[in-house]
Amino acid sequence: MALTEQQVQSALKELIDPNTKKDFVSTKSVKGIKVDGDTVSVDIMLGYPAKSQIAGIKAMVEDKLKAAGAASATANVSFKIVSHSVQKGVKLVPGIKNIIAVASGKGGVGKSTTAVNLALALAAEGASVAMLDADIYGPSQPMMLGITGRPESADGKTLEPMMGHGIQAMSIGFMIDPDTPMVWRGPMVTQALEQLLNDTNWKDVDYLVVDMPPGTGDVQLTLAQRVPVTGAVIVTTPQDIALIDARKGLKMFEKVGIPIMGMVENMSLHICSKCGHEERIFGEGGGERMCKDYNVEFLGALPLDIQIREETDAGKPTVVAAPESRIADIYRQIARRVAVKIGESAVDHTSKFPNIVIQNT
Repeated sequence: MALTEQQVQSALKELIDPNTKKDFVSTKSVKGIKVDGDTVSVDIMLGYPAKSQIAGIKAMVEDKLKAAGAASATANVSFKIVSHSVQKGVKLVPGIKNIIAVASGKGGVGKSTTAVNLALALAAEGASVAMLDADIYGPSQPMMLGITGRPESADGKTLEPMMGHGIQAMSIGFMIDPDTPMVWRGPMVTQALEQLLNDTNWKDVDYLVVDMPPGTGDVQLTLAQRVPVTGAVIVTTPQDIALIDARKGLKMFEKVGIPIMGMVENMSLHICSKCGHEERIFGEGGGERMCKDYNVEFLGALPLDIQIREETDAGKPTVVAAPESRIADIYRQIARRVAVKIGESAVDHTSKFPNIVIQNT
């Protein structure tokens, strides 16, 4: 039977995107509807990277349209990532659309491991991704991404990003000997961070993931005041001692006007590799309780698993070493939720303004 455009809209309003948890019409994902008798085609444009989701969403939309009365239905599903707004008074970095800060109040909670797997998961979903290692005193991304060597400089002023597993990367760890300690005071550290960010030739990056050092000191303040951050992800473990510091990190971002995309709980339970017994070594539900207290999203929980440690130490994090594993799937779910949350934030329009040139005529 012939369908009207209104009927197609109504059918799509009833469909919930499994990633945004909202219907395709209210998220403005429906970009075009063509109705020719009982043949319908729709264009769906998602605002987050969704390579693994396209086939499922296409089938879901086509089945819904056929159920609504279309004899033939075609859904063209694609995605587009745009720049989103950042803190007031901070300029965007050329070549980068969105910056995600991955932070924790204290060290040893698996923040760098989460950051690298988040970056690789976003890349696996089809985004162009880069990693900035902002931990000047303890850079770990060169090892985690399996990158050796030094960055090149064509002009003697700017650096070419290093590449690892398909993502661009920059770290102070590329410039120094691994055994050399950075005996630097705060101002030198913040200057180094700004140079790593601004003097790297980033190439068409959808998401730059920043692996932050632990704490709420100089580097965090520099990032908050001078780097255009779209949103922050807080990493914690379930025990109270980690949550105390995670709260401080969260409040710091709130104070400087950077939205919190959500929280990841690491090492939430241990599964014995011999007998399969599950034990919550670091306590239970701490991350979820904190999310409720501060009204932020609980993005996901990861187990304390030897596989994560072994693969990351070997320079092949879980998302690329074991892409079909349950752990890689959790990282990809977290990455999609972070991308969705960024997609729902206000779009940056600064690049849309025309340049006004005044000439004497």
